[in-house]
Amino acid sequence: MTEKEYIESIKLELTGGILTLELTDEQLEKVLYLSLQEIQRFIDTTEFMTVPYASCIDIDNTKISSVSRVYRVEGYVGDTETGNHQGVMDPMYVQTWMAFTNGGTMYNLNDYLLNYAAYNTMLQVRNTTSTDMVFKQDHQKGKLYINSGFDKPTAVTIEYVPKFDNVEDVKSNYWIDILRRMFLARTKIILGRIRTRYKTSSSLWEQDGETILAEGQKELDNLEEILRVNSQIVYPID
Repeated sequence: MTEKEYIESIKLELTGGILTLELTDEQLEKVLYLSLQEIQRFIDTTEFMTVPYASCIDIDNTKISSVSRVYRVEGYVGDTETGNHQGVMDPMYVQTWMAFTNGGTMYNLNDYLLNYAAYNTMLQVRNTTSTDMVFKQDHQKGKLYINSGFDKPTAVTIEYVPKFDNVEDVKSNYWIDILRRMFLARTKIILGRIRTRYKTSSSLWEQDGETILAEGQKELDNLEEILRVNSQIVYPID
C-alpha cells in the first residue's frame, strides 16, 4: 500500500467520507511513519543478499537492519550457477560413486567409511576451535565481521531483516495489516485527546473524544500485546 492509500483508508473509517477530520494529510503522514517505526523492531521477515566474501564487510550504506544468518554460496561440489567446481569435494559423495561402479567393492567402501568418520571428526574439531560462518554485526560502525573456519569462499549470502524507510517497502500482507491497525489506533488516540482538550457544558451536542480515546488506547494495547507474544527474534539484538 502507498502512503495515500493508508491515509485515505483511515480517513474513510474515521469520517465515513462525510465528516471533516481535525488532522491534515501531512499530520496523518507523520502518525503513519511513527507507527512504522514502532513495528520495525518486531518485523522478522528476512531478505537475502549475495556479496563478495571478506572478513569485514561494510554494510553501513545498505538497508540491513539486523543480520540473522550468513551462508556459503559454494557447496562441496562448487558453485553450480557459475560452473566453478573448485570447491571442496564431499568425500562421501565421491566414495558412493566409486562403490557402485564396476570397479568399486564393499571392502573399499568399509575402509573409506573409517576415513570419512575421521574426516567428519576433524571438521567438528575445526568448527569447535573456529566456527565456520560465525559473524558479528557492529551496529555503530556498520560493519559485518565473518569468520571462515576453513577455505575462504569467493562469495557469501547474507540473510537479514531490512530497514523500512518507506511504508511501500512493507510487502507482507500480515505486516501491512499490522501497520494499518497501529496507524488507526494511534490516530484515534490523537483525535481523542484533541476532542477532550476542552469541554462545553452549554452545547446541545457533545464530542466523542472520550469514546474514541478509549477505543484507540484499547486497540493499541491489544496490538502491542499481540506483537509481544508473537514476536520471533531470529537475529542478534546486541
